[in-house]
Amino acid sequence: MGVRRALRNELDRVLRWARSSWIDIAWVVFVGINLAGMQAMGNWSTIPFLVIWVSLTLVYGFRMWRLQPAILTVALVTLATGGIIGEQVVAGQQGADYLVEVPLVAVMFLAMVWHGRRRQSALEERLAAMEEVQRVSRENMRLLEQQQLFLLDASHELGTPITVALGHAELIEQTVTDKAVAEDARVVVGELARLRRQAGRMLLLASAGTPGFLDQAPVAVDSLVIDALDRWGYTPRRWRLGEVAEATVLGDRDRLAVALDALLENAVAHTEKDDRIELGARVEDGHAVLSVADSGCGIPEADQERIFDRFARAKPFRSREAGGFGLGLPVAAAIAEAHGGSVRVHSTDGGGSTFELLIPLSQAPSAETATR
Repeated sequence: MGVRRALRNELDRVLRWARSSWIDIAWVVFVGINLAGMQAMGNWSTIPFLVIWVSLTLVYGFRMWRLQPAILTVALVTLATGGIIGEQVVAGQQGADYLVEVPLVAVMFLAMVWHGRRRQSALEERLAAMEEVQRVSRENMRLLEQQQLFLLDASHELGTPITVALGHAELIEQTVTDKAVAEDARVVVGELARLRRQAGRMLLLASAGTPGFLDQAPVAVDSLVIDALDRWGYTPRRWRLGEVAEATVLGDRDRLAVALDALLENAVAHTEKDDRIELGARVEDGHAVLSVADSGCGIPEADQERIFDRFARAKPFRSREAGGFGLGLPVAAAIAEAHGGSVRVHSTDGGGSTFELLIPLSQAPSAETATR
């Protein structure tokens, strides 16, 4: 039983090999027939000789043998055809110059094999490079998702303890009779309020671009600018309302207010109480342009390329309470991009800055927003 099972296994293995190599087997039989034809046809042996080499080229194109089997096959075909032609030359059936064709054809075939393998190697390298690019892209997407999850988790986790601590600090500030303690409590309240604001910005950045980020409706640009000036007018600066065009954009009013507040906060951070900050709005190339211009210290040219990156900060900051952690301008950029717009800056070191929020105009402003 053991011998019979071994024979059956060996037979199955041979049959599997025959099924997978039937092209090679058929080609060997075909070559054998043509070799016999070379011996039988005498002066006409050139025809089966060329047929053998053409068939070898065709089979190699389908099989693409490894280098060693390919060289071995070429050597066997060269010896077989060369041996038959050599016998015919000795017998006077062929001229001696005919024998030279055998190595020449073999060399031509080997040159084809070399070029084919070289191109295959180049293709494999390109495929490997593309796979590496895809792997890096997937890794970057994974890291980006992890970053977004971290910002979401951190913002949520910070929210509750900050709110609790802020409530207690405000209570102490309002009830304590000791002036020194009250002043300390006021500082704590201010810092906790800043920290809560930054946690909210982290949450906003993490959710930017996700479904539901914007609750869009027609928004009157002039009312958006005037409301922002009302919110910030208490800060000791020389505030000015510039040209304000009547225009309507399709957007999220609350998000746009946050973006404008971020630009105003940045202006306050780079100015002193005697500096000017001007708000305005105009229409340009199908966009509503909300501008915040200041006469402060300006931004160095090297910093202008990175100030919209997360956690990037330009120097110097003249206002500690508005300095933040470098999230204000990235928040403004994220909100603008979510609306299909952008943020840009014009500034000279020591000559003030102008930040502009560009939002596409609404195609059909409603009567309600036109009367606001």
